[in-house]
Amino acid sequence: MSADDFSLQSLIRIEDAADPALVFDGVPVSRAEFEGKIEQTAAWLAAQGIGKGDVVAVWLVNRIEWIALLFAAARLGAVAAAVNTRYRSAEVAHLLRVSGARLMVVEAAFRSIDFAAILADIARTEVPALQKLAVVGADAIPAHWPCVRFDAFEEPHPPAPPIQDDVDLPVLLYTTSGTTKGPKLVAHSQRTLTSHAVSVATALKLSPQRHSLLAMLPFCGTFGMTSLLGFIAAGATIHVLDAFEATPALKILEAQKITHSFGSDEMFRRILALTDAPRPFPHLEVCGFAAFQPGWREFAAAAEARGLPLFGLYGSSEVQALFSIGRASDAFADRIEGGGWPMSAQAKVRVRDTENRELAAEGVSGEIEISAPSRFLGYFNNPDATRDAITADGFFRTGDIGRLRGDGSFVYETRAGDAMRLGGFLVAPGEIEDELKSCAGVADAQVVAVDLKGQSRCVAFVIPTKEPPQQEALTARLRERLAGYKVPARIYLVDTFPVTDSANGVKIQRARLRTMAMERIASE
Repeated sequence: MSADDFSLQSLIRIEDAADPALVFDGVPVSRAEFEGKIEQTAAWLAAQGIGKGDVVAVWLVNRIEWIALLFAAARLGAVAAAVNTRYRSAEVAHLLRVSGARLMVVEAAFRSIDFAAILADIARTEVPALQKLAVVGADAIPAHWPCVRFDAFEEPHPPAPPIQDDVDLPVLLYTTSGTTKGPKLVAHSQRTLTSHAVSVATALKLSPQRHSLLAMLPFCGTFGMTSLLGFIAAGATIHVLDAFEATPALKILEAQKITHSFGSDEMFRRILALTDAPRPFPHLEVCGFAAFQPGWREFAAAAEARGLPLFGLYGSSEVQALFSIGRASDAFADRIEGGGWPMSAQAKVRVRDTENRELAAEGVSGEIEISAPSRFLGYFNNPDATRDAITADGFFRTGDIGRLRGDGSFVYETRAGDAMRLGGFLVAPGEIEDELKSCAGVADAQVVAVDLKGQSRCVAFVIPTKEPPQQEALTARLRERLAGYKVPARIYLVDTFPVTDSANGVKIQRARLRTMAMERIASE
């Protein structure tokens, strides 16, 4: 196959593709219109001085501009850095600083999110590479940087220069948190994105005329972007929610006879709760889901009884979402487990014993390692982290615990290490701890995750200085600086942390902190 076969542009050259390609809030976008918007956006980016190797941060909800910016960046050889719309100033500043983004395309406003206020909390000295903002939906917003209007679809611009793309260079950056303090940037190329999109379309046996997708996950994450690209590769129609809400999701599922959707167990729970119909979605074939809430197995059984076909998944930013999925031929209990069968026939999954570091036998739990065409290029501008994450023979160390079934599938069991799953995202405790330590009155801090009323929430333990902080002030400051799901549900002041002395130094007893958090919450 030629390099052109792995360009993002190749995904929209599908014979017998359905039209429209995309539908946003009931407004259809034909395939010809989609290609035209990509060319318009490429010309607009070039007019802003964006070229090969330049990074453009995209801080948008799900809209046609987001997709056009990604495909246009590929057209120019530039890089799109995905910014989570739930991020706040500290997280946005970190991404801009690490990526070196020269331009950020940002919403003027969306629901309760005040983008201008968040940007106002970022000093220009924190992100020296950023030159200007491009605002969607307004001429400008109050900010430290020059603002231009994103008018790619309205005003004519000089044609884009000849195609500069190299399918093996970075084109998209996701953020991810492991056990490091700040989110790392996961770099993917056109080849890794496109080859995986084709694998998804092939493995799911998608038909352009028979199948359709309800895209209700954010494009800024691999879960939302991978499902989007997979259905673009299949030539199927995609109905897009700008952000998830159960009521419009239900209406689209019913009215458009949607066959596929992907989301969390909580998303599907909320949708199903809105209807009393015994089997409300006769056209649904696959609902791929990630289980984040307690009681998900019981919910999956109840959903199955009402004709909502849930399939367990596995993925990460590094190997992309929808890396694997359960099969209809699997027993129900196996089908709903995280893991499943790799989408790509070229993917290899193995498990390494966490104690003796030897490869584990079938059925033995250990760390999951993956080699696949969907594997990332590395962590952007972070060669040390990349080197630590990849084995000598090219497998990605996932940091996840699982086991092989012996039939070609595998089971994901849990996340290794200290990373917390909050609001559907992996979060490093150190990220929140650093923000707490920057607040007045805080000498040190530790953060752990606990189950609070059926949801995973974080709890902070703070050692105060001589002038203890006001807990309300700490919470208010964190709300300004971090996404809401990262703000601790409780902040407890303590004199010391429980520790263990070992040959390698003093270690915080995080398990003991979790127990302390649960005991204090129970006593309230």
